[in-house]
Amino acid sequence: MSFLARLFGTQSDPREEWRPLWHTIVEEARDPDWYRMCGVADTVEGRFDMITLVLSLVMLRMEREESLAPHTALVTELFVEDMEGQLREAGIGDPTVGKKIGNLMSSMGGRLGTYRKALANEDRGELAGALRRNVTLSQEDEAEALAERMIRLHKRFERTSAEQLRKGEVAA
Repeated sequence: MSFLARLFGTQSDPREEWRPLWHTIVEEARDPDWYRMCGVADTVEGRFDMITLVLSLVMLRMEREESLAPHTALVTELFVEDMEGQLREAGIGDPTVGKKIGNLMSSMGGRLGTYRKALANEDRGELAGALRRNVTLSQEDEAEALAERMIRLHKRFERTSAEQLRKGEVAA
């Protein structure tokens, strides 16, 4: 959508259809059990790691279905928009924001590839190792618990229909 169309409101923002899903991603990433029971550090870094973890699971689910795959870019744009706002709120200046967003996207892409492989094989050891490298943990021995909970959430997303996902709902 062009800047002028957004500015003058002549077209609706296609990302809005996916905002309920984005809110669900953030809500899931903020679930206190990730931090209490799975050892994720309750820090800015740990919270970012959880958003990228949950977003990765959503992306894996979306790319699996033809009707959802083209919309992964819109969900990613919501992620970038949110992260950019968080960086600015933290006092990061304009010249640095673009570079930091680029680094965040690179990090996200690497995690997505690692998680995709480990989840496809249901390799708990590989997944726990990836989580030790990619998630800020308060205790490293919690990576196995985090891997188990991640696998359970992945399976919930896999059971979630395309329509549920659009609404920001996740199967039980």
